[in-house]
Amino acid sequence: MSRDIAAIVLAGNGTNCEMETAHACRLGGFDTVDIVTIWELVSGDASLEPYDFLCLPGGFLDGDDLGSAKAQANRLLHTVVEKTGKPLFAQFSAFIQNGRLILGICNGFQLMVKLGLLPSLRDAVTQQVTLTNNDSGRFEDRWVWLKANPASPCVFTKGIDAVYLPVRHGEGKFVARDREVLDELRTHNQIVFSYVDPETQAPTMKYPDNPNGAQLSIAGICNATGRLFGLMPHPEAFTHRTNHPRWSREQLPEEGMGPQLFRNAREYIAKNS
Repeated sequence: MSRDIAAIVLAGNGTNCEMETAHACRLGGFDTVDIVTIWELVSGDASLEPYDFLCLPGGFLDGDDLGSAKAQANRLLHTVVEKTGKPLFAQFSAFIQNGRLILGICNGFQLMVKLGLLPSLRDAVTQQVTLTNNDSGRFEDRWVWLKANPASPCVFTKGIDAVYLPVRHGEGKFVARDREVLDELRTHNQIVFSYVDPETQAPTMKYPDNPNGAQLSIAGICNATGRLFGLMPHPEAFTHRTNHPRWSREQLPEEGMGPQLFRNAREYIAKNS
């Protein structure tokens, strides 16, 4: 008999996409979906241990003070759980070591890179890349085309070719610490999604198709296992045809392009647990 597969959506401190993200998890087939605040983890009233999938949704963690998600990264790295006296980040480490999945969307992606969870080249848990101010110098709220890398190990994008999703960020420009990091990401196919020209489907640095000026047109990356994935665009924001900006003028499938990423995650967990 198959067991229930559970997702946890981490909220609080400026997160504002937790409801949509939880909805996308349910559409993806997760049996249990809980929205849990960071303070429930800090107090020890909740834990990552019962869950198979951790989703870090979008928002403005701590008002983006110190830079997007930096304050939350410091909190997770240096906080001790009140009920156990154990480091909070140890839960994240155990979660990863136990083969579970993590998805970071927008602010969640920013959090993952500042925690050192992505790209984790050579298994290093130190910050190797960042997401910084858009080249446009302003907040970007627009829809973009993304091309998936078919050679990527990312479990979330299996069978996906191209997707159309919205971006909503002021600090979405992907920048690596040095050229060697970019070369390794490319060599190991850890670049999962690229911003592309909508007509040619080729990676582009042209604004607004590349809305932030990201190096190598990077919109999303994974770690070497493909189980940890972060992207700037919002898959949870396109779950139904009426989310599409031209839904009343185009014939579209009932389901949007976002839920497939969550469905892939659920199917991977079902096959590997």
